[in-house]
Amino acid sequence: MLSLVLGIESSCDETAAAVIKDGRTVLSSAVASQIAIHKEFGGVVPELASRKHVENIIPVIIEALGKADVELTDIEGIAVTKGPGLIGCLMVGVSTAKAIAFSLGVPLIGIDHLEAHLAAAYLEHDVPFPFIGLVVSGGHTSLYLVKSHIEFELLGKTRDDAAGEAFDKAAKLLGLSYPGGVEIDRIAKEGDRDAIPFPRPFKTSSSFDFSFSGIKTSLVYYLKKNPDPDQNQLKEICASYQEAIVETLVEKTLAAASKNRVKAVVIAGGVACNSRLRELANERFEEEGISLFIPSPKYCTDNAAMIGALGFYRLKEGESSELRLTPYSISRPKYIRGRGLVSDNN
Repeated sequence: MLSLVLGIESSCDETAAAVIKDGRTVLSSAVASQIAIHKEFGGVVPELASRKHVENIIPVIIEALGKADVELTDIEGIAVTKGPGLIGCLMVGVSTAKAIAFSLGVPLIGIDHLEAHLAAAYLEHDVPFPFIGLVVSGGHTSLYLVKSHIEFELLGKTRDDAAGEAFDKAAKLLGLSYPGGVEIDRIAKEGDRDAIPFPRPFKTSSSFDFSFSGIKTSLVYYLKKNPDPDQNQLKEICASYQEAIVETLVEKTLAAASKNRVKAVVIAGGVACNSRLRELANERFEEEGISLFIPSPKYCTDNAAMIGALGFYRLKEGESSELRLTPYSISRPKYIRGRGLVSDNN
């Protein structure tokens, strides 16, 4: 009976591996970060990221096996991120996973990165189904109706910039260091959230899509009229800008929960580490009598534990991927019941 799954993640700038038992217990989670490498460029450089994955992938897997105190031959299934992400980075993880699965003679399963972010909640919480899932990260902002461990229905996504992207671009405009979202969150703690009326796109729209390019554009125009802000002004800008994004995320997710008559919500992805998002979400969902689940920060940022968790449940249901599994760079919006993405070479 399936128990131990090795998860592998390489979608962007984190090389990660984890050993997961029974879909819930994290025996190990190893992550090699590239923040120091990309910091001087103010963002991830795909070619550099791919090369670093090649260097890190085997050592990280060895580290994960060692921390879990298991041998590679003990592994009963391999789960790997197949997309979305940077295609060169994904190819490193997928190729490695294929080789290991083939050599061991164990099943391989390709995992959607966005679905896996929501599955991170399974590692720490007994989340009731169905629930509304908000995935909010540097590259993605998407809302799902999650009906079971493996059933995901896409309700809406960003039409332009993701929330994390909006934070990072704002940080560049303000001359802040990388990663920008972390800096804005830090500075915003001392600012007035209502000082500047940045827009809330689609907040009251019946659509569950998001749009954050307008908020960024508003910041550009504000800085043209108010160049070289001092420290107090910078705090007000960061607090007001952050509040506009966070409020939009929370209210849109709340609307999705209400329309679908769901009493549980999961917020996951790198931006779920944002302190104001966690604070406002807790306040608003408690007011509405909706249970909120947010993974620990270590499971919000890219990691392989979430890949292994979702991989376990998919393998348990008899799903598997062929060795011709091909990674993809952009998310695909069409879903079918219990089978994830359509035309994903599963």
